[in-house]
Parts: sequence; C-alpha cells; structure tokens
Amino acid sequence: MLIIILLTFALSLYAQWKVSSNYRRYSEMPAVSGYTGAQIAQRILDLNGIRDVSVQAEPGHLIDHYDPSNRRLVLSEENFYGNSVAALGISAHECGHAIQHARSYAPLQWRMAAVGITTVAGNIIPILAIGSWFLAPKIVFPLLAAAFGVVMLFQLLTLPVEFDATARAKKVLASTGAVAQGAEFHAMSRVLDAAALTYVAAFLSALAGFLQYLLPLIMGGNNDEE
Repeated sequence: MLIIILLTFALSLYAQWKVSSNYRRYSEMPAVSGYTGAQIAQRILDLNGIRDVSVQAEPGHLIDHYDPSNRRLVLSEENFYGNSVAALGISAHECGHAIQHARSYAPLQWRMAAVGITTVAGNIIPILAIGSWFLAPKIVFPLLAAAFGVVMLFQLLTLPVEFDATARAKKVLASTGAVAQGAEFHAMSRVLDAAALTYVAAFLSALAGFLQYLLPLIMGGNNDEE
C-alpha cells in the first residue's frame, strides 16, 4: 500500500511539472491567427449561442476556470490578454465547460451536485487523520474510508468532464483556424493533455487514500471471522 501511495504522489508531482513546463514553453509561442485568449473565448461562446456567460480577467497564474454559479469564464491575465497557443488552448478548454453547462452535459451536472458533500469530506479528512492517533481504527478508519470514497467519486466524475472539455477545445480551435494545424496544434495539445494528467493523478491519489483505509477494515474483518 505504501508503494501505491508513493507512486501516486510521484505521479502528481510529475503531472504538475509537466503542466508548468509545457505552459511555460508554449506561452512563448504566439498563434499566427493573432487571437487573444479573451477574443477566442468570446468567439467560441458566440458560436455556441451562449450569451449569458461573461469573460473576465483576474490576476494569478493558471487560475483559469469556469464558474457555473455566476456564469463567469475567468481567465488569468496572461491568458486573457495573451495570444500564445497555450493561452488559446486554456481559454477554449474553459469554454468547453461553459458549453457543457449550456447543454446540460450529464457528468458536469453530477459533478456540480457533488461539490457540497465533497467539500465537507475534504475538510473532515485532516481532522479524522489527526483523530486516528487517539481513537481506535475501527472507529476512525470507516469514516476516513467514506470521506476518501466521496472525494474519489468526485475525482472520477471530473475525468469525463475535463476530457470532454479538452476534446471540444481542440475541435473548435482547429475548425475556427485560431490555432494552425501542425506545430501550433501539437503545442496546444501538449498543454491541454498535460493538464488532463493532473486530473488522472488526483483521482489515483484519492483512490489510494480510499484503499488505504478500506483494506485494513476488510482484512481485519476476515481475520475476525477466522
């Protein structure tokens, strides 16, 4: 079990490094189309008939996200104003989430519904982990397994949401000519594929945490029966 935890931790570090290195490299590669992240985001929204989502810039590094509650597509200033293939890829990816929301894409709906309970589970995990030093495993481990299970299922739902948004981004950037085929498209794809790896790592990390507390309960139950 320790080996699995260490491997998932290593994968997480690798994924983060991959995102940072690819973004840093391809944020210096301007797209010949001349679009900025804000411009391509607005164009994608317009092409999909989405009029109630605003595109906003905020300071910060890679804080880009779609806010379904407030119908906002938030881009970091470097991607909002930038015209690199990395900026266009990330902007189009976030537009993918806005399109999912507008089309009532089922995995996104499920993920949104699970945000509340997942937040609670994530907040109590550190408390339960500390409590495991003072309370019997038979008391704490089931609670930790349940909490990690909730987080794991949330991360599992995140995978199709992110993969679909990436697929939508690649398709629309190619069809609009915002990113040229060849070197530009390849560079943009590397940025988005690296970001997708972080979600795989997050799921595997949550799965490892779930198994870490579930397996002792199963093995302990088997030993009691014997």
